Amino acid sequence: MSEQPTDPTRPSEPTRPSETTKRPGAARLPGAARVSGATGLSGALAGLRAAIARKPVPWAVGGLAAVLVLGSGGAVAVATAMTSPSSTPVAAASASASSGTASATASPSVTPTPTVAPRTKPADAPGPSAIRTCSIAGPASAAGLGEFEGYVMNATTGEQLFSRKGDTAAQTGSVMKTLTTATALAVLGAGHTIPTTVTDEGNGVIAIVGHGDATLSAGGATVYPGAPTLGQLAAQVKAKLGDTPVTTIVTDDSYWDDADAWDPTWPVSERTIGYQPEVTALMVDGDRANPGAATSPRSEDPVGRAGAAFRSALANAGVVGAGNAQIVKRATTSQTTIAQVDSQPVSTLIGQMIPNSDNTLAEMLARISSRVSGANGSAASLTGVYQKALATYGVDPSGIVIKDGSGESAANAVSPDFVAHLMVPVAAGANGLGTLAQALPVAGQSGTLSSRFTGANAVARGKVHAKTGWIDSANTLGGYIDAADGTKLTFAFYAIGSSRAAALPALDAVTAAAYSCGNKLSGN
Repeated sequence: MSEQPTDPTRPSEPTRPSETTKRPGAARLPGAARVSGATGLSGALAGLRAAIARKPVPWAVGGLAAVLVLGSGGAVAVATAMTSPSSTPVAAASASASSGTASATASPSVTPTPTVAPRTKPADAPGPSAIRTCSIAGPASAAGLGEFEGYVMNATTGEQLFSRKGDTAAQTGSVMKTLTTATALAVLGAGHTIPTTVTDEGNGVIAIVGHGDATLSAGGATVYPGAPTLGQLAAQVKAKLGDTPVTTIVTDDSYWDDADAWDPTWPVSERTIGYQPEVTALMVDGDRANPGAATSPRSEDPVGRAGAAFRSALANAGVVGAGNAQIVKRATTSQTTIAQVDSQPVSTLIGQMIPNSDNTLAEMLARISSRVSGANGSAASLTGVYQKALATYGVDPSGIVIKDGSGESAANAVSPDFVAHLMVPVAAGANGLGTLAQALPVAGQSGTLSSRFTGANAVARGKVHAKTGWIDSANTLGGYIDAADGTKLTFAFYAIGSSRAAALPALDAVTAAAYSCGNKLSGN
């Protein structure tokens, strides 16, 4: 590779002055003369005065004198840098247009004074991690817990504090009602009401159309204070029809298909004892034989019972012919509504469902949520409906399996850690979930926890807000804890396979232990 030719017209590079050698112990500036003692100082000043007298203009314009005195009798350094007021350029030009040279003398460069970079302030060191030495291993190993699954987390930081098979999906019992509530709030909203309507098909035929309001009352005693009544519907029908006779009453529960009104995994005793009705879109008083008793035997035909009660209400309201009208079960053929009553808001229904663990309301809210979300209201649709709704709270519901809204089925599958994570926004009252937080039973004070947490476990009374669960194969508890150290914990504990008599005190004990540990709870 050939070298580049030299350009004869390019000015020569200025000569770079050599750097001044630094002596140990003294900082020597370029052009500086080092002088010691008083004699040197006076001599230096005299020399400066003489120089200024000889050439005042250069000193005034371009001169610089610096005197640095280091302590009494110390060394004095005098630095001067002078620039000539004028210079005589040297130039030569050739008469020939084809060639020419020019030269210039460059001024020596001045070495700049080094700049010291500012000292960097170190970042604050991270705070110490919590020392967790408090164990609940003993209570968590109690025989009364059977095959135990549990999970506890710090609701503020999101840290897992304890897990014993916490990520294993299992039957939830009525802890499922917290998921049902959260789903209903996401899909329906706290202010949603459930209608029951009456349509006029003409020729003496009217239809009562249910949309899932199990609180609709025959008008006597009820476990749902403030519920709408059949008497209110009948009065509206009378006002609309006047003296027109009614010959046929249609009962329409087609809002969802009642072919799956009873889950095959539910024990029949749940109906005969009175914990669970057939899940139909039309019923009165939750299909209870005794409307004023929470636990009361249910029938095998809630729709037929509702039709008979409505016929009596119409007759009592003076509707002509109603007392002898026939009752036919089918979907109405009319869109002409002549009467309507509405349930209380969903927020009120949640307040009636959660503290008393009402299975009927849970199943209704589940099916209605399915229909309103665009699904068909079937039990088979619930997993997808719940997953979509619960994801709006920032949790991952991908692994849950939902067979019903009440938690009665042992085929439901939800892990304790999912429940604990869902309880984080519940405890904070975020995203409308304050409705659920306010409804949760409180240890030793309200709902299904009013008589729980006794003896040594009484330390946690008033501090545990949780939903209880009970089916033949499991007893469960899930919610949040205002711990002794002020930490808010969320948790879920499942006691699977043990008797209820053994499980309840064991669940209370492990929960009370978590309360006492607070944020010092270790995973051991």
